[in-house]
Amino acid sequence: MTSMGTVWDRTAEFLSDNLGTILPLALLAIFVPATVSANLSELQRTAEPGTSMLLGLGVFVLALVTFWGQLAITALAIDPALGRQASGLATRRFPAALLVMIVLMGATIVLLIPIAVILAATGVALTGIESGTMPEIPATATLWIILYLFLLLPVILWLAARLSVILPVIVGDRLVLRAIARSWALTRGVALKIVGVILLYAIVSIVANLAATTAFGAVMFLVAGRGEDGLSLATVLTTIVGGAVSTGFTVLGAAFAAKLYVALLARKEASAAQ
Repeated sequence: MTSMGTVWDRTAEFLSDNLGTILPLALLAIFVPATVSANLSELQRTAEPGTSMLLGLGVFVLALVTFWGQLAITALAIDPALGRQASGLATRRFPAALLVMIVLMGATIVLLIPIAVILAATGVALTGIESGTMPEIPATATLWIILYLFLLLPVILWLAARLSVILPVIVGDRLVLRAIARSWALTRGVALKIVGVILLYAIVSIVANLAATTAFGAVMFLVAGRGEDGLSLATVLTTIVGGAVSTGFTVLGAAFAAKLYVALLARKEASAAQ
């Protein structure tokens, strides 16, 4: 039986024992991209269309760097003996991981198609979204969308639990699309426990990020003011604090998923040996 408490303990032990190796990865591949990306997004809000497109491209590239950083942390958590070689393994597995993420994003979009159907059926003009204007949504459509999302949420949580170790599988088992089935098989019987962890992680991370960005940001805007172009000293300091918080949770999430993968793999091997 896989205990989430044991996995948490192993995650904490890994983070404390390998802090010297994790810290440079977290700073360069997660914290810096997250902070710079947040500031680029602030500039993007008031930029000209051409400049906004370039800033958006920069945000996308920085997101890819962060994704690579997650893979590196994952590789290190699976096998701490890798040390700095975890970066090389993350680089080699990056194309496969990116392909799988694109496939999963496509599947997510399919799940959201009913929302577009509801909007179209109630006469909402979706063409205005392309120009950046939000169309007026009738109350009936809003009610149906809320109902659909309410029904969809348990499905999303269950799917997230069953695919929670997909990145460790891609890195550890060297799989590509077959990683989906592998993650599904490994998480059989523990999905509800993982859902609980996901909910706890989401609540704590959201509260921490809100405290870092909203509360701290409000204080900084009162002290330093907001720049006319959307970017100011207060904005930069707020994004730094928010980046630090999100980096911590990103590292924690990647390490936990990797240790969960190791525990589930050991459970499967022990079951096969019996």
